[in-house]
Amino acid sequence: MTNKAIKKTVAWAGMACAIVIWSAAVPLTGLERTAQSIPSGAQILIKVYPDFVKGYQNGYLLLADGSKLQYDDGRQKTFEQKLDDGDPEDMFAFKYDRRSWTPEYLQDAGRSRCEPLFKKMYGASAAEVRKKLISIPWFGEKVQFTKVNGAADSLKAVAAEIAKHPELRSYLKSSGTFLWRKVRGANRQSAHSYGITIDIGVAKSDYWLWKNPGKSETDRIVYANRFPKELVLIFEKHGFIWGGRWYHYDTMHFEFRPEILAANP
Repeated sequence: MTNKAIKKTVAWAGMACAIVIWSAAVPLTGLERTAQSIPSGAQILIKVYPDFVKGYQNGYLLLADGSKLQYDDGRQKTFEQKLDDGDPEDMFAFKYDRRSWTPEYLQDAGRSRCEPLFKKMYGASAAEVRKKLISIPWFGEKVQFTKVNGAADSLKAVAAEIAKHPELRSYLKSSGTFLWRKVRGANRQSAHSYGITIDIGVAKSDYWLWKNPGKSETDRIVYANRFPKELVLIFEKHGFIWGGRWYHYDTMHFEFRPEILAANP
């Protein structure tokens, strides 16, 4: 997916909301009724990841390889279960608030990743993911990023725009992109496993467990951030979410997740 397509997708999400409101007062055609029967999250996945998600039928995402993936497994899940064992619907269970710089309690949009879907798209093993990585120039370094879904092109666009802002250079040193591993203390893959994430500016970053040692996933915590808004907005413009917008913040973390931005315009 190109960077231009990502921007169109985010705009489309806002238009979809208007269509639903308008249609309540106007008789629906058969096509409109069919569209309304598809959950909004499934519609976004079809729009954002067209090379992999081809449609929706009877509660399942229809994938490009001919397989199906259940959109909603029907289970009532705790916050932690949505992170550790999320289905596609769970990825849209949290709010990514782009209007506030202090995340609400347990609002961690993007931390839930449906592993079967991500492994279909980016690779089910380190070896599979590596085949799709390309080298991207990043302010005097080279970083590895996946070309799948236009992620690498989007990172290039981020770099081109940031290059116009010398005041941001002190935040840009990379501390990691691709690394096939589990999330600390959990039995789920890190987003770094798929080559869709870059960590930067670790010396100026804040992480929720560093500031709140001994706290659990559901405890109340104190928020901290030292990253400038201008840097965050550039990444978001090109399809990346920021870990600083999570209640369980990780301010060095930028992750290519256009579906989260489309669901939270």
